[in-house]
Amino acid sequence: MQFVILDLEWNNVYGKKIKGFFNEIIEIGAVKLDEKLNICDEFTCLINAQVGKTLRSNTKEITHLTNEDLKKGIAFSKAASMFKKWLDNDEDTIIMSWGDGDIRTLVDNCKYFGCGETIPFLNKYADLQKYFQRMVKSENKQQIGLKNAAEMVGINSENMSFHRALDDSRVSALCFKKVYDEKILKEYIYECNDDFYKRLRYKVKVISFIKNPLVDKSYLTYKCEKCGGKAKQLTNWKYSNQYFCSNYYCPKCDYGVKVMVRFRKMYDSTEIKKIIKPLLKIEEPIEKAAEKSGE
Repeated sequence: MQFVILDLEWNNVYGKKIKGFFNEIIEIGAVKLDEKLNICDEFTCLINAQVGKTLRSNTKEITHLTNEDLKKGIAFSKAASMFKKWLDNDEDTIIMSWGDGDIRTLVDNCKYFGCGETIPFLNKYADLQKYFQRMVKSENKQQIGLKNAAEMVGINSENMSFHRALDDSRVSALCFKKVYDEKILKEYIYECNDDFYKRLRYKVKVISFIKNPLVDKSYLTYKCEKCGGKAKQLTNWKYSNQYFCSNYYCPKCDYGVKVMVRFRKMYDSTEIKKIIKPLLKIEEPIEKAAEKSGE
């Protein structure tokens, strides 16, 4: 059995061929692990973007890549061919990634650039993020980011560049080694058959109606992260840019935050992402605002 951990970076672009937006891959990074789960080989490659000639500002910001960097890269189809050769693939090779977003993006790029409807080098796959959350006994449905995962298992990632494909695959490998259990891992390994691709092609739906049964109300709350006390809700929940948003205030700590929660309907589950941002301006509580308006 051979483990390969893959990571991708991409740029969101408009594809004329599909008359819509998709994530064009701009970097591939991967590591192979030996029988002791140590890194024994690495793959890294920049992709010369063929659809989006200019990187979006947020892509530049998180990857620190430039348009000039990508000009030194190669076409996606050639990169995919090189990666397949590097894999020296067999049926026992298990490819993993931190979340299945990379695999979904690979499928889209293979299709767009004429490499096939499926990923030519993928036989078995495991979502390392889901497996990790099981192993650290995380009952929270909210996904654990790679940086937080590394901190949870005591990995020093100070010298790593997060959101660069090779470094992310290295950190993922270190996390994997920390929580490896052969028996439990088998539950997360998928044969890449028709049903596997049916799951991947399922279009994720963002939930925008707060009374939807899939909205877990326990996430629409906030306890002060400083004192642990219950904070006061300042504003009603409003839906904006895929998130339900509300402001909260802790009078004890004189601390206000904006709470943002996103619910996405996956193939067979609900993905929840919660973001907390400090407030620069504290608003009046809901009840006081209502009193002033005469409600």
